[in-house]
Amino acid sequence: MTKVITYGTFDLFHEGHYRLLQRAKELGDYLIVGVTTEKYDMERGKLNVVDSLMTRIENVKKSGFADEVIIEESVGQKISDVQKYHIDIFAIGSDWMGTFDYISDYCQVIYLERTKNISSTMLREQNWHIQKVGIIGTGRIANRFVPESKQVSGIDVQKVYNPNRTSAEKFAQKWEIDFYDDIEEFYRGIDSVYIASPHQTHYEYVKSALEHGKHVLCEKPMVLQKEQAELLFTYARQHNLVLFEGIKTAYCPGFEKLLGIACSGIIGTIHYIDACFTKLEDKNKRELTDKKYGGSLTELGSYCMLPIIKLFGNQYEDIRFDAVHDSKGLDIFTKVSFRYPRGAATATCGLGVKAEGRLLIAGTKGYIVAAAPWWKTTYFEVHYENPSQIDKYSERFFGDGLRYEIRDFLNVINGDDKSVFKLTRSESIAMAEIIEMFLKQEHRTE
Repeated sequence: MTKVITYGTFDLFHEGHYRLLQRAKELGDYLIVGVTTEKYDMERGKLNVVDSLMTRIENVKKSGFADEVIIEESVGQKISDVQKYHIDIFAIGSDWMGTFDYISDYCQVIYLERTKNISSTMLREQNWHIQKVGIIGTGRIANRFVPESKQVSGIDVQKVYNPNRTSAEKFAQKWEIDFYDDIEEFYRGIDSVYIASPHQTHYEYVKSALEHGKHVLCEKPMVLQKEQAELLFTYARQHNLVLFEGIKTAYCPGFEKLLGIACSGIIGTIHYIDACFTKLEDKNKRELTDKKYGGSLTELGSYCMLPIIKLFGNQYEDIRFDAVHDSKGLDIFTKVSFRYPRGAATATCGLGVKAEGRLLIAGTKGYIVAAAPWWKTTYFEVHYENPSQIDKYSERFFGDGLRYEIRDFLNVINGDDKSVFKLTRSESIAMAEIIEMFLKQEHRTE
C-alpha cells in the first residue's frame, strides 16, 4: 500500500483545497492529512485564520479524500510523521516549490500544481468571501507581495497588470497567475487592487481602480501631492471603498507596541524624535536614475516621517529640508527638521550615504531607542536616568512584513475597522503634503 501525506491550514475550505486533496489521494492508496493548530499557524506567521481547528478538520473529512487526519503542532513534526506513519510520498502545493526538498531523504516529495483563480469558499454556511486581488506593477515589492499574501487567510492573488506585456508575462509565469496589458480586462473579476508601480503613476492607477469599484492597497508614497490624497480618500469614502497606503511599518505588531509604550507616560512627555533610515542603493536602480521622482525622501521618507506624525501629529509650526545631492541633482541624503509647539523632530533618509539608522524617542523621564532596522520593529529598549535600569521589549516580525498590512486591509474590507488607527487618512495626507513641499523646494514639480 502506497501512503501519502500532505499538510495545510485548510481555512475557509475552497476548491483549491479540494483539488489538492484530490490530487494527493490519486498519488497512492492511503492519504493522511495534517491540519495545523492555531498556535502553530501564529508561530509560523500565518495570519487571519477564520475557522477553528475542529471546523477545519471536519471540512477536510467532508472532502472524502482523507483516510486519516492528524494535527500538526510544531516545526520539525513533518519528518517525524513521515517516519512514524511509514510514508512513501510527501505531497504539497507548488507554492512551496523547493521548500521541502530535505524530506526527499526520507520519502518521495511531489509538488502539486496550484489551483489558479480561487473564486470562493465551498461551504454554503460561510459568509466569508475570498478577496480576489490583482497587482499593478511587477517590480521588487510586487514580487514580495505575492508570497506574503499567501500567509493571510481569505485572499487570493489572481492577476497582474503591466503595460509592458513582457514584464507582465514573466511575472505571471513566476507566480502562476494571469497577466494583462489591457487595464479594462485586468479589472474584470477582481475585488481589490495592490499598486506597486513607480511613484508618479500611483495617483492615476488608484483613481482608476476606485472608479472601477475596487478596494485599493497602494505602496508608499501613495501620492506626491496633498490635494491628490484628499481627492482619493474622499472618493473612496463616498463610494464605500477601502483605500490603504502601504507603509508596512505602520501595521507591524512591534511598532504598534512601541507607540503604545511611548504614549503610556513611561518616558514622560515626549519632546524629541529622531528617525533615520539609510541604505546604499545600486546607482543604476530607478531610485537613483529617475531625476524627477527618485531620491532618498520619496523612497524612504515615509518610514521616517511615520513615527513623528503618529506621535506629534501634523500641526507642526515649522519644517525645513536639508539635502545632499549627487551629480544628477537627486537627493542621496535628506534631513527633514520639524518644529512643534511641544518639541522637535528629525526624519533622516539616505540612498547614497550610510548612517546608524535608529529610532529615538526622548521624553522627560527616559527615552526609547530601536536600532536599525527599526522599521521592521522586533526589539526596542526603554532607558531611564539610572543607566542600569533598562526595560527590554521584543516582538516577532515575519517575512517581509507585508502580511500585516494585507491582513488589516482585508479585515477592514470585511467590516472590521479596528485597525484603521494604525495609519489614518489625515496621516497619509500629511505625509503627501510634506513630500510635495520637498519636491517644490527641489524644483521637481511643474
